[in-house]
Amino acid sequence: MWLLLTIVVYFLARKIATWIRHPLCNPIFLCLIVLMTSLTMTDTSYAEYFHENQILHALLGPAVVAMAYPVYEQLGTIRRYWKVIFTACLSGSILSIFIGAGLALIGSDDLVIMASVLPKSISTPFALSVSEHIGGVASITSALVIVAGLVGAILGYPLMNFLKVKSPLARGLAIGAVSHAIGTAKASEQDYREGAMSSLALVLCGVITSLLAPLFFALFTWFATTPM
Repeated sequence: MWLLLTIVVYFLARKIATWIRHPLCNPIFLCLIVLMTSLTMTDTSYAEYFHENQILHALLGPAVVAMAYPVYEQLGTIRRYWKVIFTACLSGSILSIFIGAGLALIGSDDLVIMASVLPKSISTPFALSVSEHIGGVASITSALVIVAGLVGAILGYPLMNFLKVKSPLARGLAIGAVSHAIGTAKASEQDYREGAMSSLALVLCGVITSLLAPLFFALFTWFATTPM
């Protein structure tokens, strides 16, 4: 039942997003509202919902791998701008880690919360692995990954249009660096080059954050526990 409902709601949300061209009419955002309301009204646990949708979870891996094709098509651009691409992904990853740490410290001084927040801006497989490695809570990390993705997908393009960012390279890298797969889906709808760059940023930022987050978490922990 929940698998069928999820698929139907998603396709309806896609139709609505096509009819109403507004940033808030993001298919993922609309699905989230409808499905959360349905789960609450029927008193269905997340565990039960997840169990019935395991096939969709299993398809997440192949979906991420499929993003390699548009990246392959842009190999010439990648070779030409590899320094810019790497610098953008590195700086974006570090900035996301520090923003996550700042948000965690504002809300709580609990290091478990910080560990859960740090990988919020990378795709779910990367984020859960990092969170579990540094002692975070997987459910909190999953929720924050969705929030980060939705915020980037909904606000990213209006903000870049306001700032007059025109380059497909810059737009794609920015979206992929901060809003992972959800943002990449939005980027692919805008321009195939932006989708390719967003896919590349998604993977690069995932790898970079996986390497840096444990180091920064150890540093933040040392500062938090060392008497001044």
